[in-house]
Amino acid sequence: MSLSNGRHTLAIPGPSIMPDRVLQAMHRAAPNIYTGELIDITASLVPDLKAVAQTSGNVAMYVGNGHAAWEAALANTLNRGDKVLVPATGRFAHGWAEMAQQMGIEVEILEFGMRASVDPAQLEEALKADKDHKIKAVLSVFVDTSTSAKSDTAAIRAAMDAALHPALLMSDCIACLACDAFEMDAWGVDVMVTGSQKGLMTPPGMCFVFFNEKAEAAKSQVDYVSGYWNWSPRANPQGYYQYWCGTAPTHHVYGLREALNMIVHEEGLPAVFNRHAVLARAVWAAADAWATEGPFELNITDPAARSHAVTSVRIGAPAGTQLRNWLTENAGVTLGIGLGMEDETDPNADGYFRIGHMGHLNSHMLLGTLGSIDAGMKALGIPHGSGALEAASRVCAVRG
Repeated sequence: MSLSNGRHTLAIPGPSIMPDRVLQAMHRAAPNIYTGELIDITASLVPDLKAVAQTSGNVAMYVGNGHAAWEAALANTLNRGDKVLVPATGRFAHGWAEMAQQMGIEVEILEFGMRASVDPAQLEEALKADKDHKIKAVLSVFVDTSTSAKSDTAAIRAAMDAALHPALLMSDCIACLACDAFEMDAWGVDVMVTGSQKGLMTPPGMCFVFFNEKAEAAKSQVDYVSGYWNWSPRANPQGYYQYWCGTAPTHHVYGLREALNMIVHEEGLPAVFNRHAVLARAVWAAADAWATEGPFELNITDPAARSHAVTSVRIGAPAGTQLRNWLTENAGVTLGIGLGMEDETDPNADGYFRIGHMGHLNSHMLLGTLGSIDAGMKALGIPHGSGALEAASRVCAVRG
């Protein structure tokens, strides 16, 4: 007998659980795309998106996923043959690097492995070694969705400034915008990319590129930017179609408008960030208890380097895959796969899983997921320490 019937819980690091309000806002007939409320609603997204990013700069909206945002950021700022430095803390840093290479951009990887955040001192040394300033941009992933490593973006900018290096600082916030606090202007970020489907609580299909005046100046040195990727008309449209270079993603606009109402105007950003911090600490408290016996281990050991949006777990092959399958089949919970965590001893990443704790999430939803993980380890005979749910509950009780 399975206990998985009922509303399924998607505890993966995106797409996140979509609020009913967002889905209801999208459940409507197609609107007029020439005049009327859609035009006003689209314009209203811009200041709220900037508020979430904490920037006074520009934002360009695209119909696309996070990979589209990567390409848009590169296409507007770099030429074929230009060089970028990628401090890598997981699979998605390498993914952005691979896209750059496919666009004819030279890539230098500064590797930090799968269990650490960026070391600003090493980054500073790498930039000091670039005496001719061939490196045009640093592509930094704020939170790598595969490893759950969070890097100190302000410290990265400080390292670049200490090296007296003029490169653009680009930041990938796809995993964590509206979950982990991000201060684009205060931290000196020139370009930031994100998507709709995680902290912004809207189905996959929209992505965003935020950019400042320095990035716009770099664009003036680019030989060719296609009409579709060009961020200038999207950020400053003279006609409605220019937001999208064509037809609007109409129903995503309605959904995102409702999500931003919830994030910015109702709960408020400070409360959103605090909620995610508390729920993340509840996950870590449970993990610390489980880890007292058996193979359970958080991938990132330093709490300061952990994301508030996603937690990557090491549990040993094949227990990761077995646990994920058991939860899906018996508890109605889907955990994230061990994406990008393959190595010689675990070629299929069967010894890993990820818990997404982002977006439309409260304590009872998270505690249900943690309880299901606990039940799954018991059912499968995976050794683990006791007291995990009590520890998580105490975090929620004190801070909730």
